[in-house]
Amino acid sequence: MKRTLKVTLLVISIPVTLTLVLLGIFVYTFFISMENLPKGEFLAEESSPDGKFTLKAYVTNGGSTTSYAVRGELVFNEKNGKIKNIYWNYREEDAEISWVDNDTVIINDHTLNVPKEKYDFRRK
Repeated sequence: MKRTLKVTLLVISIPVTLTLVLLGIFVYTFFISMENLPKGEFLAEESSPDGKFTLKAYVTNGGSTTSYAVRGELVFNEKNGKIKNIYWNYREEDAEISWVDNDTVIINDHTLNVPKEKYDFRRK
């Protein structure tokens, strides 16, 4: 009887655990990670004073049910053009970009220390 109970629990727990792990990966990939944001249409770009970084801004149109959003991607000019999304804000259609110094950029009144900081409206 004990052995049957252990086997039954094992048979039930493996698929449940696997389902929860896959669900967690799905939620992270599509709702939390900034790496799968929509591409959007190009708005503007500005390079840092020392030329190490370029910030490119894009506007995305979510269709009739959602508002516009602005996505900012940081291009590492010295690392073969590696790209990293660092800005995502909802209900914006324009992007004002200004560099304060070599590592500090202001995007639509949000100050970021690049490449470490990000702004994502979903994590306010």
